[in-house]
Amino acid sequence: MTKQPVHAKPLRADAERTVRAILAGAECALSANPAATMEQIAEAAGVARTTVHRRFTTREELVQALTAWATAQFAEAVDTATSETAPPLVVLHRVTANVLRVKIGWGYAMNRAAASSDPEIARVHADVLDKCDRLLRRARAEGLLRSDVDIEWARRCYYALIHEVTQDRGATELDADALTTRLVDTLLNGLGA
Repeated sequence: MTKQPVHAKPLRADAERTVRAILAGAECALSANPAATMEQIAEAAGVARTTVHRRFTTREELVQALTAWATAQFAEAVDTATSETAPPLVVLHRVTANVLRVKIGWGYAMNRAAASSDPEIARVHADVLDKCDRLLRRARAEGLLRSDVDIEWARRCYYALIHEVTQDRGATELDADALTTRLVDTLLNGLGA
């Protein structure tokens, strides 16, 4: 959420709900209009503009918090789906579905994260990339991918498929599970053994 000093107290539950409402409102307003004002964000969040300003001094601070929060959701989506013991195909489906939900639901923030220079956001994305490469290596070792498939190329194709699906507003109206099935099928039939 918002960056707090180390000595700061955690937010109360009602304050935490308010911050989440503001972030969701910001995502909605900024997705529709990247130049949305704090007042428009407050309206989308269902709170007063003063409430937004109490939590976020500037619009840029709010956008940075939104980007950091979406990145944390992205990392959690990958972490909760990743398993070294589950079959790679199962993990690939779970990771894809989770990531699609985050990227579709938080598209504005995730697009900003991709261009961010924040070292923590870069660290999260590097960690996800490493997990993806490990999963694709497991998929190749178990015969889901051809033995000669270049892992970096496979990852780049996988990332491109996810990106394209999340940029297509018509496709994002479909169920994330249906999109996952199509995406994984495309990846494996294009690269499969």
